[in-house]
Amino acid sequence: MRRKILINLFRRYFGPGIITGASDDDPSGIATYSQAGAMFGLATLWTAFIAFPLMTIIQTMCARIGMVTGRGLAGTLKESYPKWVLYITVGFGAPAIVLNIGANIAGMGAVGHMMFPHIDPMYFSVFFTMLLMIFMIYLPYQKITSVLKYACLSLLVYCIVPLYHDEIEIMDILKASFIPTMQFSKDYLLILVGILGTTISPYLFFWQASVEVEERDHQHIIIVDKSHIKSMESDVNSGMLFSGIIMYCIILTTGMVLFPKGITKINTVEDAALALQPLLGNAATLLFSLGVIGTGLIAIPVLSGCLSYMFSEIANIPRGLDRTFQQAKGFYAIMAVSLILGLSLSLFGISPVDALIATAILYGLTAPILIAVILHIANNKDIMGEFTNSKLMNIGGVLTLLLMSASAIALVILSM
Repeated sequence: MRRKILINLFRRYFGPGIITGASDDDPSGIATYSQAGAMFGLATLWTAFIAFPLMTIIQTMCARIGMVTGRGLAGTLKESYPKWVLYITVGFGAPAIVLNIGANIAGMGAVGHMMFPHIDPMYFSVFFTMLLMIFMIYLPYQKITSVLKYACLSLLVYCIVPLYHDEIEIMDILKASFIPTMQFSKDYLLILVGILGTTISPYLFFWQASVEVEERDHQHIIIVDKSHIKSMESDVNSGMLFSGIIMYCIILTTGMVLFPKGITKINTVEDAALALQPLLGNAATLLFSLGVIGTGLIAIPVLSGCLSYMFSEIANIPRGLDRTFQQAKGFYAIMAVSLILGLSLSLFGISPVDALIATAILYGLTAPILIAVILHIANNKDIMGEFTNSKLMNIGGVLTLLLMSASAIALVILSM
């Protein structure tokens, strides 16, 4: 009995939610949080406490939409809204997702090159792309993530490094964590938009709704009740908590290690790995690489899966990561094309770190539109029935929309 309880607890806290959380801390997130700490020290640490409840609220809305309707976001829009709403939503989401795929592939190639300097990073990018195609076509995604999610736990080392820092000042950390610091400069707003964009990521909106549809099918749920919603919320909360802790610790570690040394611009993955050296020495490179590759191998199928769910629902073709290639050829073909498009972006010679941060900023600029659509769906009684948003959920959703819109508008104004 005790063993059964432990297994159920383990599955509860390391289920689909942890995959969403790990995907949120993908190479794009690692690069953005590292750059924030390196450039501004602890000045952006407060964003973790703002972002966590907001991203949890939005992801919960998306999960509830998928569970209640039995359709993903694209399918819900196609069924219940004018076509132009669907096209705008997909039009804003798809290009950013392709860029994110390309940036993550480039980031994985860069860490491969860091471990084996004599091999060109492009070869590693091609290798990881081919490996992902083979995985996605021949192996169920659940089996892939059941192994790779443990590699993502290596990111927890960021939570240990600050404890070994000789110059740790608890009061400085507490002040930076709970008293927001604002700097009205282009660089600061770029990082702020990037943090919000990579944390409250539009691709996860589509993913969360679609994966809940699959979970509903796996559990053979015909009529959704409050117990199903409560279980789903617990899973989402655990995943977002993991993501928020990693975000906080990356900013804290890089802010304490890199910023005081004057390393304020992360140009390469080697620069980002330097934050782990006080604790790990030369092993920092290996563990950092493991974290980037592990999150990349989890996040890229999520990203490409988002595109596949979008276009498969629009075209009304068989879909689902639980299906085999023979059962959903079109679905997997879209995933393969998205990987090839992402890989092709590496040919433009853009720095992997710059591409990862640019992706986060693009998400920050496009997310407000998608959040507004999600809020409308979540409050539509014709779609959601008795499971429309509570007042608290609406307050959180509106605050998220206003915060991301304000930061994006401020960035645009300062960039003119």
